[in-house]
Amino acid sequence: MAKVRLRLAGMRQALEAKADPYRGTVSFGGRTHRVDELEWDAPIGGAMYGVALNDQKEWGALSREMNAPPYQKPPKGPVLYMKPANTINAHRRPVILPDGVKHLQAAPALGLVIGRTAARVRREQALDVVLGYTIINDLSIPHEQRHRPAVREQARDGFAPVGPWIVPKEEAASMSSLTARVYVNGRLVQQADPGRFRRPVEQWLAEVTEFMTLYPGDVLFFSWPADAPRVAAGDVVRIEIEGIGGLENEIVPEQGGDER
Repeated sequence: MAKVRLRLAGMRQALEAKADPYRGTVSFGGRTHRVDELEWDAPIGGAMYGVALNDQKEWGALSREMNAPPYQKPPKGPVLYMKPANTINAHRRPVILPDGVKHLQAAPALGLVIGRTAARVRREQALDVVLGYTIINDLSIPHEQRHRPAVREQARDGFAPVGPWIVPKEEAASMSSLTARVYVNGRLVQQADPGRFRRPVEQWLAEVTEFMTLYPGDVLFFSWPADAPRVAAGDVVRIEIEGIGGLENEIVPEQGGDER
């Protein structure tokens, strides 16, 4: 059992509880509940920033493109993208497949939830500003355009399921043990671990906070997009990260939509 921080639907404040990710149960108020019996809300409330080009496999696949015009050379510092407030979704809530779109890319991501104001933190002390970890499904419409921000493809309503809870870093396993597994309709389709990150998360935290302040509740997340599965209407996507839990969402067609 691990101590976790969660929010249920209709609940304004976060709730402290104990969860068993392996049994799929959570205990609070003197009672134990099955995770799938509850109505969930996202456990975070701040800004969400993804670190792009952190997956070594993705970096390798794009190396030729990064050295061609208009870039000429790979980026040296962190490349960030946002998941704005409209994208935030929760465990077991549906993800709407937009009209005219056949597939989404479902990239598993490890979210570092900031616990105190972080500005110009040192790498050696970077995890001191982290409250804990959560799971994110970094959804996007597959796209080739990389010359400008892919807002239309990445920032759709509900395109960032988060949860089901936050595991304090003191309760979590070591970073190297946080293996992610993606299941589509119960079938394992992807497995990845932080060993694939180009740089340790502590390094990214230090580099990001060198030029921007992160506040309590903000999330800096790291995904594995290179071999992320493509999913369609009717698919159920479940992302599990070792010792943190499982985040599950169904992809549903937009009502009245005409899939082309």
